[in-house]
Amino acid sequence: MPVLEKLSSNRVSTGWLTKYKFPSTSLGGLDTQFNIFVPFSSGSSVPVLFYLAGLTCNEDTGAQKGGFLNAAGKEGIAVVFPDTSPRGAGVEGEDDDWQLGTGAGFYINATAEKWKKHYNMYDLMVKELPAVLKEADLGLDFSRWSLFGHSMGGHGALSIYLKNPGLFKSASAFAPICNPAVVPWGIGAFSNYLDYKTRSNPPAEWLQHDSSHLLQNYAADDLHILVDVGTGDDFLKKGQLEPGSLERAGKEGVQVRMQDDYDHSYYFISTFAPEHIAFHAKFLKA
Repeated sequence: MPVLEKLSSNRVSTGWLTKYKFPSTSLGGLDTQFNIFVPFSSGSSVPVLFYLAGLTCNEDTGAQKGGFLNAAGKEGIAVVFPDTSPRGAGVEGEDDDWQLGTGAGFYINATAEKWKKHYNMYDLMVKELPAVLKEADLGLDFSRWSLFGHSMGGHGALSIYLKNPGLFKSASAFAPICNPAVVPWGIGAFSNYLDYKTRSNPPAEWLQHDSSHLLQNYAADDLHILVDVGTGDDFLKKGQLEPGSLERAGKEGVQVRMQDDYDHSYYFISTFAPEHIAFHAKFLKA
């Protein structure tokens, strides 16, 4: 098990925000960095919330801009801010387009030969990073674990939650890519990262990473999902988000809120950040 290397630490809210790095087997041995906010506790372990950031972002974006930490500190919830992709993998073209490669891991495991050695963000989020955090003994209770995210990270939070029934208590998202198998962002990522052979449109290999599809086939009745999208979001207008696809699934426990005039920025996210922390607290502290 790799040992965490501390890079920085800052007192904030009711605890500390610390940045670490470690060599990741999921990312082909490359170092990956993350921030973690851990509130002070009275000796008991605290529940854990992962924040998955969006395209072009990194482990600092949500920690510095999201406005989550005061609310998380008040509720006694730890928040983990992973990076959004491998860094320095040396894959041809990974730095040519902001929508693919560096800063654009899409929280899936790549199966295409070109990408599969390093681009395994799903395994990093679900398996390796939790195991490293448990080994580090930071006082986290992974029996109480939830996910949230923004844009590409909203896709990651929702799809990972839906792919692992019972593992997470809840999921929420700001302006998520809800139907990636049919929108330009998702098509661009999946057609590069995934080795697909089916001739259906979209390919079946894409649908296993598509929250709208996963939700349609979800049999459980204990969903806890909150989604906020701004009506002034340019990416909503360009057809990149498709929140209506979640609503059409008609599942109880899925709340989609359209927020008048808000855009895709962290001004939007920080406005509703306390409500998302409170949403997760209901289930993490039940």
